[in-house]
Parts: sequence; C-alpha cells; structure tokens
Amino acid sequence: MFLTAEVYGVELTPLGPIIYYTDNGEKINVKDTVIVMSEFGLDYGKVLIGKREMSIEDIGYELKPIIRKATEEDLKAISENEKEAQRAIEITKKLVKKHGLNMKILYAKMLMERSRLVIYFSSKNRVDFRELVKDIAKEFKTRIELRQVGARDEMKFIKGLGLCGLKSCCSYWLRDFDSITLKHAKRQQMMINTAKITGPCGRLLCCLRYEYDFYIDALKNIPDEGSTIKYKGKDAKVITVNVFLSRVTIYTEDGDTVSLPFEYFRGGDNVEVTDNSGTDISNDRNIDVSDGEN
Repeated sequence: MFLTAEVYGVELTPLGPIIYYTDNGEKINVKDTVIVMSEFGLDYGKVLIGKREMSIEDIGYELKPIIRKATEEDLKAISENEKEAQRAIEITKKLVKKHGLNMKILYAKMLMERSRLVIYFSSKNRVDFRELVKDIAKEFKTRIELRQVGARDEMKFIKGLGLCGLKSCCSYWLRDFDSITLKHAKRQQMMINTAKITGPCGRLLCCLRYEYDFYIDALKNIPDEGSTIKYKGKDAKVITVNVFLSRVTIYTEDGDTVSLPFEYFRGGDNVEVTDNSGTDISNDRNIDVSDGEN
C-alpha cells in the first residue's frame, strides 16, 4: 500500500520544475502566491496545480508544507524584491563585462527577507566567477548564489520561435527535457540535416521525441531503407519505407520494383534481412513470401 499526501504544485522560477508542497489547512487556489521553503531558503512561488492526492513514492522527495498564502505585506515585499532582482541583472551584466567573463546573465530572484540573491546564467565554458560574486555581494549586502543552466534551459528565460514558426516548446510550456539523439531523427526517417533538426538553443529539437514511440511501434520488424532482404529466394534491396502507407518498396535482382505491405514482414516463414555491410539483422522475422507481392 502506497503512502499518499494532499499536495499543491508550485512554480518557483519561470517554467522551472513543479515542486510539490503539502496542504497547510488554508484555502489556496490555483494562481495564488504562496510562501514556502525551497533549497535556497524562505522563498515564494505560484500555485499551478491545485490540491490533489499523490503518492509520496511518485513525488520522490521529502515533502514540506506550504508556510502560508502570501499576505498583502508579502506581496508588497515580493514586488520590491522583483525590482531589486531586475536591478541585480543590470549590475551583474556590467560586472561581467568588467571582469571579462564569457557568461550570459538570464534571470535573478531575490528571496523573501532578502536572505539570498540567486542569479541564473549560461556559458559555453567553465567560469571562475569568485571575484564577480564578491563584487555583487558588496552591492546587495546578501548571500549570492550563481547557478549555471544548460542551453535548453537558457531558452526558458530568453524565449523564441521554433523552426515551425510557433513559440518554441522550451520557452513557453516544456519544463522537463528528455535526452534527444540522432536516433530519434533517423527512426522517423528524417534527413540528417542539422539545420533542419536543430532548435534555436543549438541542440536537437525537443519535438523529435513526441512521435518517436509511434515510429518505434509502427516500424517494428520492418527492414530499414538500404538493407537487403531475401524475396522469393533472391536478394532484394529495400528502396523506401513509407510508414504512412504501411508499405515497403524493394528492388529485386531481376530488375523489378515491388511494393509490399508491412504485414508481409510480420507473419509467415523466416526471412533474411541484412544491412548495407552484409550483417544479418533479420532477428528471425516471420514473413509470408508466397502471399506478399501486390
């Protein structure tokens, strides 16, 4: 039996991970600002997920309670802190230039009671920012935390458009990033043209993951383009694989072009399938050779 808790989902930074907090007994609604304890200290955030029951095992970390719904005094302090955070961004940018550091300042947050100033930045290299932190601390008289983010997370702060012409997913709704590799593009039969499969962050498009599972299922036991199969006892080369029409086009030794349905490769007698290097990749596919030609 799983232990459960009634929790709220809170956003602490723009498009950052949803952090779950337990109910404190107050009436709290979605979009309310609440005061909580974060990894940095006394913090604030916006409720994006209303009260619900969740498994503690699924959440995966020690739950803390919401301290309180933000009062008028809290909201006033938060407004002043956000102004101070914006000032911190401008000052830090000037200090970065002064120290000749290769880093881009993205976002800053001043915590409640001004106990800590957290500054998010991106850089393609490792940065020695010890002297920078000292200068920032002299200006703001509080503890400074510089946190480096990756290229995908950088887009959350600077926004932008994707190659599709719409708002990029990571800029407006995507909070968590899956690992994306060239295998995702190859399995979806896309041409490996980096200009067409790379997002504004310089990494492979996040959307390559969305339909990947469909292609894995749809192309199960189907030979790849360029591979060789045995058709009626003779070698035949796979020319095209059309996942939408569910057909494979092959070119036989006799010079014939034959279109075969996917079902041809999913039942019947064993068939040999090899890749371009001649390696057997059939994995005991069962194919009905006698009834396959269309």
